[in-house]
Amino acid sequence: MIDRMPLAWPNCRNTRDLGGLIRSDNLDQLTRKGHAAFAAAGVSRIIDLRDIWETDAFPSPFRDDPRWVNIPLNDPSDPYLDHTDLLRSYQALLRNYPQRFATAVTAIAEAPPGPVVVACHAGRDRTGLVIALTLAAIDVPIEAIVADYATAPSTWEHDPPLAATMRTLLADLNAADYLLQAGLTPGALTALKNRLSAAPTHQPPPAADAH
Repeated sequence: MIDRMPLAWPNCRNTRDLGGLIRSDNLDQLTRKGHAAFAAAGVSRIIDLRDIWETDAFPSPFRDDPRWVNIPLNDPSDPYLDHTDLLRSYQALLRNYPQRFATAVTAIAEAPPGPVVVACHAGRDRTGLVIALTLAAIDVPIEAIVADYATAPSTWEHDPPLAATMRTLLADLNAADYLLQAGLTPGALTALKNRLSAAPTHQPPPAADAH
């Protein structure tokens, strides 16, 4: 199972640590306290999946930081994700940009020691795909991946069922083969497994006092 721990990085609202792999929405929302929390996490790499229009309009506060890597998972000319049919939209991204997905996962595998942050605008769709591929490639059970993905806050009023979307996507996909065929090396895949299996685990937070 994924050791999932929500993180308080004000004002990001979709940030959690999966055990050395941190997923988040746009980091330009970080407040002073958010920046302090980010610094305390000891992040070694920041993978920003937004396209050039987004990074220009909403610049990452880490844009000039050597830890920041921009790997756009779409182009500005692409149509917006169809939020009435996320499965088809996700399948199109996987079909159109296999090398970019492989590059993103390689960046996780080859990062210096320390947590790796993967982020996009809302932290759900593009980030969700990279996280799902990464975890599926190292044989994390599908239901654990689905459970993490489905905790993302809804950003659209008529979102389809998130769990069913990711479950169907992964059922028809061999993530390791997909990434290897797209450019992930066997060595990087091994490094990914070693990296995430060695990540520290979190103790669950204490239960809130009922009084």
